[in-house]
Amino acid sequence: MPTSSHFTLDLSVRDYECDLQGIVNNAVYQNYLEHARHEYLRSRGFDFAQLHAAGHDLVLTRCEIDYKAPLKSGDAFRISLRLERQGRVRFLFAQEIHKAEQLILKGNFIGTCINRDGRPGFPPALDQLFSDT
Repeated sequence: MPTSSHFTLDLSVRDYECDLQGIVNNAVYQNYLEHARHEYLRSRGFDFAQLHAAGHDLVLTRCEIDYKAPLKSGDAFRISLRLERQGRVRFLFAQEIHKAEQLILKGNFIGTCINRDGRPGFPPALDQLFSDT
């Protein structure tokens, strides 16, 4: 079982994710990173659809990505993430992608949780994620 704040996910590049240059299209990396965030939450017992049905939506408010090197079709890579609390109503996912020991990408994703009334705040179950760190 992963710790509450650290998580890794292994994936590989599929042919259709590459552009004419033969490298992964820049927008595809965001899909990889989002998939890792969802898998992390699932590993901690949370599901996006269930959170939404309960009236809680996790939303990103900022993302920063530094591309360091490209991935190509068939490359195996690992996504790592660390979750941190950023004040009372914000969280940060610090994420990296590595191919073997090579850094491919670094990213920071800041977000919050919005309830049905449009107000930010974490329900107790999600708030527990930050207490476990």
